[in-house]
Amino acid sequence: MERSLRPMGGVLAAMTVAMTGTRVSAIALPWFVLESTGSAMWMGVVAFAETVPYVLVRALTGPLVDRLGPRRMSWAADVASASAAAAIVLLHTLDLLPMGALIALVVVIGAARGPGDLAKETMVPEAAERAGMPLERATGLMGVTERLAQTVGPALGGALVAVVGAVPSLSLSAGCFALGSVAVALALPRGMGQQASGHGEEERYWRRFGQGLAFLRGEPLLLAVMAMVCVTNLLDAAFSQVLAPLWAKESGHGTVVLGLNSSVMGLTAVGGSVVAAAVAHRMPRRPVFFVAFLFAGPPRFLILATDLGRDLPVWAIVAVFAVSGFGGGFLNPILGAISYERVPRHLLGRVAGLQTSLSWAGIPLGGLLAGATVAVAGLAPVLLVCGAAYAATTSLTGLRPEWREMDRLRARPESARPESARPESARPAGPAPGESAGTADRARLNE
Repeated sequence: MERSLRPMGGVLAAMTVAMTGTRVSAIALPWFVLESTGSAMWMGVVAFAETVPYVLVRALTGPLVDRLGPRRMSWAADVASASAAAAIVLLHTLDLLPMGALIALVVVIGAARGPGDLAKETMVPEAAERAGMPLERATGLMGVTERLAQTVGPALGGALVAVVGAVPSLSLSAGCFALGSVAVALALPRGMGQQASGHGEEERYWRRFGQGLAFLRGEPLLLAVMAMVCVTNLLDAAFSQVLAPLWAKESGHGTVVLGLNSSVMGLTAVGGSVVAAAVAHRMPRRPVFFVAFLFAGPPRFLILATDLGRDLPVWAIVAVFAVSGFGGGFLNPILGAISYERVPRHLLGRVAGLQTSLSWAGIPLGGLLAGATVAVAGLAPVLLVCGAAYAATTSLTGLRPEWREMDRLRARPESARPESARPESARPAGPAPGESAGTADRARLNE
């Protein structure tokens, strides 16, 4: 295969604009609900309406991504997201946006973003192969893309909300989703992702779905990752959807400082991801991963709880978010490389869909639980409890034995790795007679 950076550039460009749109809406939608209703509970309900479809549809569309191809799925999902976001803006302008209509359109956005994000992610290992770069570097670049979106999106969202209002700011989200579909259509080769759909096209949907489940059941490390990330995602969702916006309102800092915190965290996370892209393939994964997680999570909760009682200067709060962001920049490159190494290419869509959906299973509950507990206990105690729970989750789970596998597959020779981690020239033409491709890959993975 001729080496080319164009596929990697196309995937990263599509990710950048689509994720930026998602980050803008993450500022605009909760603030609109808070201004309209004054209710933390309604904020949680709207967040629930977006994240539940995201999680469920992403889990169920993995086999379809493998069957139809990620390029086609990504384009269609971006078009659907853009249409729903534009409809929110139009209906609000016409004064025809009751809460029921808003929730319905948010459901559409969540349902479209799930398979859209999944499709882009499943194209990363093939793009890395076409560019001839290590997986850690490719996932590091993907991390840079995500963190850039976290930097630009909240800053734009916070500024636009302050100037033109929350719902009109969603026009930028609609434009970003539309640009994502354009990037996929114009920058990615038409054959992109065909390797994923080339195995067993005659297989029925539920058989494909079952293959993904069966593979995950035999991977203790991936199961451990999903369990830990499920808890931290729940806490992150509570933070971003309810706790941080309520802090911005109660402290008097408003959306400008809320967006500034998110943007600084995203900017320093870009730095962390750049470092990871440059040197992560030479670093021991396990200690770096758990130290980075400890910096990325608990300090954010604790500094906001402290600020509510002591009126801390803005620079001190921003500094804590900067440290958290830099630590967080190392996480996704490591997690992505582990997953891409262990999952065979033709199973990537269905396995990655299940992985993310199970890891995200707590997110729909994050906003609801945060809204309910704040109503009972107050904001500061909930922030303190969430920070302590984050620290315990990211420290105690690292003691389990399966985490020792984080570096072992990377240390194996290419002949002992799964097909997804080996160069095209080193791959066998197909499974042995009488042996399924999944069985052959599992034998290599469990050596």
